[in-house]
Amino acid sequence: MNIPLAERMRPKKLADYCGQQHLIGPNGSFKQMIKSGVFPSIILWGPPGTGKTTLAQLLAFEKKCPFYHISAVNAGVKEIRDIIHKGENSGGLFNEKTPILFIDEIHRFSKSQQDSLLNGVEKGTITLIGATTENPSFEVINALLSRCQIYILNPLENKELKKILKKALERDDILKENDISLVETDALIEFAGGDARKLLSLLELVVNSQKTKKIKLTNNLVFETVQSKTVLFDKNGDFHYDITSALIKSIRGSDPNAAIYWLARMIEAGEEITFIARRLLILASEDIGLANPTALVLANSTFQAVKNVGFPEGRIILGQCAIYLATSQKSNSSYKAINSAIEKVKDTGNLQVPIHLRNSPTKLMKELGFGDGYKYPHDFENQFTDQDFLPKEIDGNKFYEPANNTKEENIRKFLQTRWRDKYNY
Repeated sequence: MNIPLAERMRPKKLADYCGQQHLIGPNGSFKQMIKSGVFPSIILWGPPGTGKTTLAQLLAFEKKCPFYHISAVNAGVKEIRDIIHKGENSGGLFNEKTPILFIDEIHRFSKSQQDSLLNGVEKGTITLIGATTENPSFEVINALLSRCQIYILNPLENKELKKILKKALERDDILKENDISLVETDALIEFAGGDARKLLSLLELVVNSQKTKKIKLTNNLVFETVQSKTVLFDKNGDFHYDITSALIKSIRGSDPNAAIYWLARMIEAGEEITFIARRLLILASEDIGLANPTALVLANSTFQAVKNVGFPEGRIILGQCAIYLATSQKSNSSYKAINSAIEKVKDTGNLQVPIHLRNSPTKLMKELGFGDGYKYPHDFENQFTDQDFLPKEIDGNKFYEPANNTKEENIRKFLQTRWRDKYNY
C-alpha cells in the first residue's frame, strides 16, 4: 500500500507535534484540558495542513477514549446516530470512555446533518471535534456553535516547516532509501505556504521525480519539478488554493481574461460554488471598496444567487461577477482604515468614551452628565458642526485616507468641507 509521506509522518504523540504553541504550549488551552481530563466539544478552524486532524487524534490518544473519524463529504446522519448511540452506552457525561467524533470538513454538512449532532453534544454522550477551513460563523449552525469552543490554527512558521522537513529526511524509511542532501529550503517553504501536508507532498513529489538515488534538494530542482507537474494544481490536490490566489490577484490586477480563465479552472476542478462566491465577496470589499460600492452589492447578490442555482448555471453568474470586479476601479482604503484602527485599539486599549457621546437612558446617567455637550448635527447648517468624536488620547488620528479614484475624490471633497484642519484632508 502506497501511503503518502504526509500520512507516514503524522505525529503519534503530542511531543512530536509541530506548531500551534498557543494551543499545545505550556500555557496552551489544550494542555489545560489534558491536565484536567475534561474535553469540551470544539471546532478547529484553520487553513489546510495546519494539523487539525492530527491534533484531534492526539487529543483522543491523551484522553484514552474511542475515536471516530468521518468526513462530511461522504458521511450522513445514520453514521452520526450510530456513534452517538455508542456514546450513550459508554457511561455518561465526560466519562473517560466518551467517544470523540472527529468530523473533517464539517462546513460541508447540511443544516439537518448538523442538527443531528446537537443532542449528543449537549448531553455529553459524544465529544465533537469539527475541523474546517471555512469561517464557522458562516458555515456552522448557531445552535452547534453555542455548544462548542472554537480554536484557530495558524499557518505553520518557516522554522516549524524546516523542522518537519528535517524530521522527514531523518526518520522516514522510504526517503532514507535515497541519498538526499537538503541544500536549499526556500522554494519548498515558499510553495508550502504554511501548510505541512503540502510541504511533505511536494518533497515526496520532487524525490519521486528523480531517476537517481543521489538527490540534492535545491530551489531550482523544486521549481523545475513544480512547473513540469501541473497536475498538482487541481481541486483534489493540496494546491488548489494557489488557483484561488491566481483568481484573486488577476481580478485585483484588473485583468478580466486571466480572471475568467482561473475561474474556469476552479469550476472544471469541481470547486465548491460557495467557496468561489465567498472569495469574490471578500475581494469586492477589500480590493474595490469605496471606489465602487456597487461591487459589494453585486458580489453579495452573486453569493446568494449561486447558492440557490448551483452548477452548471451558476458558472454564468460567477463569470459575470468576476468580469465586473476585474473591470471595476480599485481601492483598498477601507481595508487599510479598519486595519489601522484595530492596530490603534491594540496599542491604546479601552479608552474612555467622551462623556458627551455617552448614552444616558437613566436618571442617574443624566445626573452624572452623560451626553452633556453633545451637538445634534441636524440642528446645524449642512447637518454638521465641529465636535470631537474620538477619545482625547487619540484625537486627530486619521485612519481613513481616500484613494485616488472618482468616487473617493468626491468623498475627499466632502471631508475637506468638514475636517480639512483636524484630519488634514
